[in-house]
Amino acid sequence: MDGAGRLARSQRPQANLKAAALGAAILLREYVSAHLPRLELPRGRKKDIRRDRAAMPAALAPVVEREAPPRLVEFVERYLPRRLGTVATVALLFGSVWLGIVKGGHAQDVNAALSDTRNSLANAAGFRITAVAINGRKQLTQDEVLAVGGVSGRSSLLFLDAAAVRDKLKANPWIAEATVQKFFPNQLQIDIVERKPFALWQQDGRLSVIADDGAVLEQYVSRRFLTLPLVVGKGAESRARDFLALLARYPQVRAVTKAAVFVGERRWNLRTKDGLDIRLPENDVGNALATLSQLDQDDKLFSRDIVAIDMRLSDRLTVQLSDDAAKAREELFKDKKSKKKAGDA
Repeated sequence: MDGAGRLARSQRPQANLKAAALGAAILLREYVSAHLPRLELPRGRKKDIRRDRAAMPAALAPVVEREAPPRLVEFVERYLPRRLGTVATVALLFGSVWLGIVKGGHAQDVNAALSDTRNSLANAAGFRITAVAINGRKQLTQDEVLAVGGVSGRSSLLFLDAAAVRDKLKANPWIAEATVQKFFPNQLQIDIVERKPFALWQQDGRLSVIADDGAVLEQYVSRRFLTLPLVVGKGAESRARDFLALLARYPQVRAVTKAAVFVGERRWNLRTKDGLDIRLPENDVGNALATLSQLDQDDKLFSRDIVAIDMRLSDRLTVQLSDDAAKAREELFKDKKSKKKAGDA
């Protein structure tokens, strides 16, 4: 037996095991000191520990602690929640996707797709709108009211925004007030107050139906509105209610009036059905209408062969004859002059 060789091989593992055990003990101590509260040791024990560390081989000495991080990094690690970086990254990703959708002009399409999806799920769960009651409508049909409010066959009662539907309805010129109520699981009730068509308004050759407050109800005129009074000119839509109420006090004048023309946004002219042009004063319009009514009652003014009546001056009334009437009047004066000369002779 080779004693030297075998002796060397048998001692080397023992030395390695001893060093490993010592290293494990040191690592365990460092772990315990880092994770458990620090305990104060007696002064003598501290000296023994320092002596043991000094006698420890350099290869087994404790690992040198790393340098303290910057204050900003230390503050972030200490006070900010964990996983904040992950959350921020996800938020940035979704923000970038949404920005691309908005910049590309697809936001409305995406919102519509999401709305249709959630409405489909709600309808499948039993919240489909199957009964609709609309009260107060006269000029608008049920389909028009639902279309204005944004309620369609795909809408579900669960996700229907009653306030948004009401705002959409009130934005329509025909609807003055609206109330929207939901009765779960599938009933919807809409109560509206419609504006009444008051007059026809002509401006720059365009004819519209207006309410008494001047709101334009329709940009076109259907046959059922042709009997409404006609006002013409800029600003006439907002002044029509007061003037037509004054005109209604004089039925004889109102009966022959075809249109009321607002001139210069200051005063009114009347155009009769026979083409007579009546120029009213800017002030004291009521007295002028009363005078017209009295003249027609006494002298059949509106039946005479005249084309214009000027009442803009308060102290006089000027009448313009038609061409035929003017010629007849001129011939009448000539006959009178000739007869007068013959009589004098």
